[in-house]
Amino acid sequence: MSKSSSKPSDAKVLSTKPLVRSLCDRAVTVLNGLEDRWSRMLAGLDWSSKPNRVFAARQTRPKDSPIDGVGIVAILQKPSGPELLLQKQFRPPVDKAVIEIPAGLVDVGESAAESAVRELREETGYHGKVSEVSPIMFNDPGFCNTNLNMVHVTVDMTLPENQNLKPELEENEFIEVFSLPLKDLYAECKRLEDQDYAIDARVGTLAEGIELARRWNL
Repeated sequence: MSKSSSKPSDAKVLSTKPLVRSLCDRAVTVLNGLEDRWSRMLAGLDWSSKPNRVFAARQTRPKDSPIDGVGIVAILQKPSGPELLLQKQFRPPVDKAVIEIPAGLVDVGESAAESAVRELREETGYHGKVSEVSPIMFNDPGFCNTNLNMVHVTVDMTLPENQNLKPELEENEFIEVFSLPLKDLYAECKRLEDQDYAIDARVGTLAEGIELARRWNL
């Protein structure tokens, strides 16, 4: 957690109002005051419109990188069984605290694996080891060209550096970290939705995959 005692679930949108400027200006305005890295990312989008369509292309991807960011499937190795590391963050566009996996943008010269290890340490304090990097995935190709690699990371809970966690959150980051047993992820997503949390698509897709594998004995 950050130095503040505020929790993601305490946050809320105070007001909204129509915007009449260009689509690019709208992106900058809506993001004013949000986390810098994501503000810079979306402010750098090239917004275009055609009849019945609005789409965006990110212009600030590192030149040496095929991806914008990483999603981190961090598995905590516990005696009781593997647990998925998750986060709660308030997201103004949906006006809710969202259940997410750790994630972030790649830096210049950084591989997906290096980015995942760094982001995991900064956001959660955990030190992990990369075991798999997925194919490139597009977040919402009907709207935007942003993409990512999902990076699988194992976290050895017996290591000293994973005992007294020291996240390196920015001043305007409010992240609550928790974990859930992998075997219960699908049911827990339903429970959290009933508690008015929003479920990030990457978390929901992981849960669906585990549930499908269980149902079809894969």
